Amino acid sequence: MNTAELLTDGFERVKESVAEVADGLTAEQLAHRPGGTGNSIGWLLWHLTRVQDDHVAEVAGTEQIWTAQGWVERFALPFEPGETGYAQSSAEVSQVRVESGDLLVGYYDAVHARTLEYLGGLKEADLDQVVDERWDPPVTLGVRLVSVLNDDTQHIGQAAYVRGILP
Repeated sequence: MNTAELLTDGFERVKESVAEVADGLTAEQLAHRPGGTGNSIGWLLWHLTRVQDDHVAEVAGTEQIWTAQGWVERFALPFEPGETGYAQSSAEVSQVRVESGDLLVGYYDAVHARTLEYLGGLKEADLDQVVDERWDPPVTLGVRLVSVLNDDTQHIGQAAYVRGILP
């Protein structure tokens, strides 16, 4: 197994989990915030997908699926198109409302397909390429992709937890 195959396996697991967590939930359940201030399932799934979309598009040099395929209009959220949910306030988290998990799963599936397409074209040497000089040490492509996968797995775990405690 090479690195691209390993990353693909990780992202496939996230895809399966997104579908499982969102399956059959109502708009009210997707918007439920534990303790009234925790992150909702809807926000968590939207955010993890937005970050993956943003970061993969950046390293691939492509437009985000969010805007390229019209997901920004389908979600109709009151944010700028570039918003990913990073550092959003509690009030902003409350504004992420969707009618069903199908919208969230559809968007994730589209981003996932682009991610796999990108991973399929990678060579091992590509992973050492510096993609972000703002950090010390600078971030390589391999580190960026693992960071996205780590963010995804943390948020899908949080979403699964919230689903487990739904009233």
